[in-house]
Amino acid sequence: MLLIEEKYRTVAEILFSSGTCPRCVLRLCCVGFPTPYRLPYKDLMEELRKFLTPGDEGEADGDKAPPNKKARLDDSDGCPAEEAQSAETSGAPKTCNLCLGILQHLSDAEFVKKTFHKVQSAGYEFKDFVFSVSLPAQLLVREHCAWLQAQQEMRKYDRVLDKGDIIQLKEAYKWIIHPLISDELGVQAVGKSAFEVGVVFCHQETDEDCNFLATVCKDCFKPAKNKHSIFTRMAVVKALEKIKENDFSRHLPWPPSSPKTTCEVVDMQCNHASVFVAGRYNKFSRNLPQTPWVIDGERKMESSVEELITDRLMEVFKADSFNFSSSGREDVDVRTLGRGRPFAVEILNPHKVQFNKQDMKDLQEKINNSDKIKVRDLQIVTREAVAHMKEGEEEKTKCYSALIWTEKNIKKEDLDLLDNVKELKLVQKTPLRVLHRRPLASRIRLVHTMNTEYVDEHHFRLYLKTQAGTYIKEFVHSDFGRTVPNIGSLMKTTADISELDVESVDVDWPPALDD
Repeated sequence: MLLIEEKYRTVAEILFSSGTCPRCVLRLCCVGFPTPYRLPYKDLMEELRKFLTPGDEGEADGDKAPPNKKARLDDSDGCPAEEAQSAETSGAPKTCNLCLGILQHLSDAEFVKKTFHKVQSAGYEFKDFVFSVSLPAQLLVREHCAWLQAQQEMRKYDRVLDKGDIIQLKEAYKWIIHPLISDELGVQAVGKSAFEVGVVFCHQETDEDCNFLATVCKDCFKPAKNKHSIFTRMAVVKALEKIKENDFSRHLPWPPSSPKTTCEVVDMQCNHASVFVAGRYNKFSRNLPQTPWVIDGERKMESSVEELITDRLMEVFKADSFNFSSSGREDVDVRTLGRGRPFAVEILNPHKVQFNKQDMKDLQEKINNSDKIKVRDLQIVTREAVAHMKEGEEEKTKCYSALIWTEKNIKKEDLDLLDNVKELKLVQKTPLRVLHRRPLASRIRLVHTMNTEYVDEHHFRLYLKTQAGTYIKEFVHSDFGRTVPNIGSLMKTTADISELDVESVDVDWPPALDD
């Protein structure tokens, strides 16, 4: 049963007799529930023909059908209704002038089978899915044309057809296709899912339908990066809202041409939302950068912290790529000790996503086979949780230990002086060694506390607790006076740093896990 309201009868007749498929007739007649759309195409054609047969039911409110209604339906000289009936009999319905065949040919068992095989061959793990559809922009233009005609017909009876009441093609298509694909895959189609099956439709025959809009509404269409055409969906919607009814009808009168070909599927892809893995890492090597060190295309170091962690992650999650981030970074010759530095990896388009706590422990052990790094607290977290790692970047503190060399002999009072320093304010110009990647600026940083340990006449170990973002090496050797004060100025000598270790990054994230 179609359940088209009687007030839409003449609209349905005009659409159907002009080469519009039954499902698009339902859309333009504001049938807003899935059941009729899911009827087999033959049954739907027959139901619509019965609804439009003269004398089937009387008109509501005394409205009379147009006098040429019977002629349109019974015209034996190739009228669209008769052609549709003939096409139905032959099993090949004529291509709809509104949906360009999408609701006719691309929602059948054959298309569903293709979708199923595509998903199965992609090898993803998923518990549900969302089905996304990309439609040609000219469908908006053709639907606008049909709406103007339907609106004109409704005005004859002092009625209004709001464009917002028309069922969108994409929504109607999903009503039909969702249960079919769900049955094949054995999982539910939902409105929001981490796993997406996307289909892109194209119809070259009608590509020029939008061209007149660029002439009439020039300001709506501007070239954009990474866009093959100026006729994006948003640009076309904007133009259709702006264009006057008479201007539109002059360029694209009713009915739009009936296409000879059907829409094609030009791309079908599967994609899984990113998975985020977090943990803390220790770095024990003084010859290991945090990220790959490549200069002018030439690799400077054999590996990196990032690669030692992500190589295993990519292998296990079977992902396309990743984004690595951490709470700060250490130099290539600096070790990171203690509980380690927090890090997060965004794993892009993972195929394997179902991991329990034991799986993550096993993965952590694989990463820890390296003698250069170790990770701890490895776990899957949410996108929102990763933001906590970056929050308070300037407020957190870090603890370091450094082996310091001084030109003059070290005296006890020199070390006592440093031990008594509290909340020392530094002015640090951007270090010369990082000027190539950071802007020149003077930054205020705090050294909260310092403690010393005598080693020999020219060496002592310095333990510092500082504000995040403090350049420790420059605080020691002054960077040609660019950091004031510095260890050299405090001790009234020339000082340099031999070794530096990060002892702690005071961020309580990610949550510690039981071993």
